[in-house]
Amino acid sequence: MQNNETGDLRDQLAHVGHAVVQAGLVVGSGGNLSARAPGADECWITAAGTWLDRLDRGSFVRIRISDGAALDRTSSDAKAAPSSELALHLATYRARPDVNAVVHLHPQTVLLLDAIGAPIQILTTDHAFYLRRVATMPFIPPGRPEVGTLAAKACSDGTNCVVLSRHGCSVIADSIELAHKRAFYLEEAARMTYRALLLGRTPEPLPTTWLDAENATA
Repeated sequence: MQNNETGDLRDQLAHVGHAVVQAGLVVGSGGNLSARAPGADECWITAAGTWLDRLDRGSFVRIRISDGAALDRTSSDAKAAPSSELALHLATYRARPDVNAVVHLHPQTVLLLDAIGAPIQILTTDHAFYLRRVATMPFIPPGRPEVGTLAAKACSDGTNCVVLSRHGCSVIADSIELAHKRAFYLEEAARMTYRALLLGRTPEPLPTTWLDAENATA
């Protein structure tokens, strides 16, 4: 990675971190973010214990994806370790060469629906376009390598939004901006699903076959 590229990535991730905290998608030092240049075997990931609304270029650790080796620490603490969910990010990049950003958050409505066993429904054209489908993986205590293994398996079919049961979500994309949008739409879909359930209604999901038809003729 060239310095100008990595700097831009860290600035973009810092912007996302501030925005998702302001939106209530994570609190405290929960959640973690990473990004890489397209095709690169290196990524920047938030350092352990960082608050997502206080990120700057010194809040990240550069990691080689193929073996997980730390290549550079720009944190003010020279011994800063990468996020405890590093395995989640590395496994995702290895399983999905098209992915250049991983956003791991703890959105409250997403997790509430998971806790009551209610699947998030695709209800609007925005949900269909940005999310397409949402997968859920079983509960694994945070920080364990199995979190990455199961999340990578869940997204290997092209799924871009995975709910980590009782933990959070992993939202991925080929750009930081698109991963950011998907994280917002995932929580919006969860909130709309929850409101329908409060009304005593089970919302009817919007089919996504029309998207397949449009893509086929594009």
